[in-house]
Parts: sequence; structure tokens; C-alpha cells
Amino acid sequence: MKYPLSSRGLFGRKYLDLQERSRELPAPEEDRVLVRVRACGVCGTDINFVRDWKEDPQPLGHEIAAEVMEVGQRVPALKAGDRVIVEDCTMCGSCPDCKSGHPELCRNLFTLEGQPGMGEYLNVRWSSLVPFEGLDYALASLTEPLAVCFTAVLNAQIPLGGSVLVLGNGPLGLMTARLARLRGAAWVGITGPAADTPRQKARFAAAARFGCDLAIRVGLEDVEREVKSRFPSGVDRVIVSSPPESLPDALKVIRFGGIVSFFGLHFGGRNQVTVDVNDLVFRKISLIPTFAEPAINFPTANRLLRDGLVDASALVTHTFGFSQAADTLRGIVEGTLPAIKAVMLPHG
Repeated sequence: MKYPLSSRGLFGRKYLDLQERSRELPAPEEDRVLVRVRACGVCGTDINFVRDWKEDPQPLGHEIAAEVMEVGQRVPALKAGDRVIVEDCTMCGSCPDCKSGHPELCRNLFTLEGQPGMGEYLNVRWSSLVPFEGLDYALASLTEPLAVCFTAVLNAQIPLGGSVLVLGNGPLGLMTARLARLRGAAWVGITGPAADTPRQKARFAAAARFGCDLAIRVGLEDVEREVKSRFPSGVDRVIVSSPPESLPDALKVIRFGGIVSFFGLHFGGRNQVTVDVNDLVFRKISLIPTFAEPAINFPTANRLLRDGLVDASALVTHTFGFSQAADTLRGIVEGTLPAIKAVMLPHG
């Protein structure tokens, strides 16, 4: 490779203010690796940025599948040509929390250092790479979001044969529903906004394929009525992938002693909700937030995709390059694109 290497990448903020920037990458240092980004999924966080974020443009993309191009002299077990998932936040492995068996609490993280996953190349630490085989790059880019869903499902502690309602029918909600089935749920429901858009039609159409017994159209159907007509005492677990404003619906349908696991975010001011703490105490409800950083459960998530236990091909409905990025993101934000999951292919 010729250094410094020039690499294009996407940054964005409200409202669909996309900026294509070029930056120079040095040759990889002893413990670092140069990778060529082959695929990067569009996350709800990216949509939050380009729809709601008012401050400085943010680097877009962290659901990354890549090809190793060059490795530093002290990098173990990686070589040019290897297929890898790039973690956006990697545990340090040496802090007191990591050494005590709680890497999920690590605060000495290795990060992408402001490099956008929706770009051509990345220069990252070797420990941030997870090798994989047997998957197309676009499908493999679902590893990171699936790991987020898997962590939320583990936090929910689903009882064998239990009932689970997933709030939000985006790609993470659909994958969460599928994982709830794999984890032992006998009944799974899902909710989504009733907007009459191509995007919502595509996502509701996918619900049954991902193991949902019921799909509730919020705005046309009452979530509490639909759930309690089937489970008068409420469901065992609720997992919230939708924005925080939907959390009250979770509390309406959770049973006594149930668990609500949640990971939906919002950066446009709708991140605060009112909760009756007395109700939580008296009904013994557990609220468990899930923030899947540093990266955990990537190998398991990748195996689930590789073995077809989670059907990635049913989720990745659209791919795009630099020239189509603005139209694709606008179509997702406005709902006019019938996308379940869109993935950027920076090199075509």
C-alpha cells in the first residue's frame, strides 16, 4: 500500500446533512491493522444522527464487515485477506473490571477513534477484529446489531415456554423476536407504528418469518388490549427496541414480577419518560437497560448468522454506495424506501 492512504467516509447531522470527507491513514503501527470496509449496515443510531442531531456532524456507521489489507509486526493470528468483523468498542482486557470477569463494565475502551464505518478503509487495533468465514460481507455486517439484540435477550432472562412482547419492528426488533424464540419463548409478539409506508409494510410482512405470533399496529390497535386479550395477567417479558417513549406500553403489559429489557434510544428530545416507581416496587417489576458496549457476543452472533438460525438474507433488503447514500438515508428517514435493513458497500 502507498502511505499515507487516502480514505473517503461519511459524516452526518440533522436534517440529512451528509458530508463526504477524505482523510489520510498512516501505515498500521505494530499492534494495528489496516482493513478495507466491504460492508457497513445502517443502524438506528445513524438515522438518529441524520434526522435529529444538531451539533457537529457525526461519523456514520459501526456495523462493519471488512477485509484485512495489512497488519503490524506484532499482530497475532491475522493476515492479509482475512474476513473480519470490526468492533466499534473493544474491551481493554487489563482493567480491574475486565480482570474480574466483567468486561461489560470496561471504561478503558479501544474505539474507532472517529473513523466512520461508512468509509473505504479503517486503521484499528488488532483486538477489535473478529475473524469469520462462510458469510457474504453484507450479511456478516449484521453481527454487531445481532449481538446487541442477543445481549438484551440474555438480560431479559426469558423463562422456558414463556411469553415475550418486543416493542419495535425494525431490524433489531425482528432479530430480537427470533432470538426470543431460540431462547425458549413459546409466544412472541411484536409492535410497530401503523404508518402506511413502504418501509413499515416490509417490516410487518417479515414479522411471521422471524417467529412472531402477533404483530400489533400501534396507532390502529391498542397494545394493552391486544396483549391482555391473550394474557390477562400480562406477558412474562417485554424487550424494547423502539424509542424510549414506548416504555409506558411495556409497563402496561408486563406481568407481576416480570422483566423489561430495553435498548431503544432517541437523540431528538424524546428520550425522557415518566415512570410510576410505586408501581414498579409494588408489582416487583425489573427494568434492565442494555448498552452493548464494549462489544460482547460477536462470535455467537456471527455463528447464528452463518448457520442460518437468524436469516440475514431476509433482513438485508437494500445495498448502496457513496453516490446513493443521500437518497437511501432519506428514504429510510421518510419511510418511502421499503427497507428492512440497508447496507453500504463502499467499494461497490
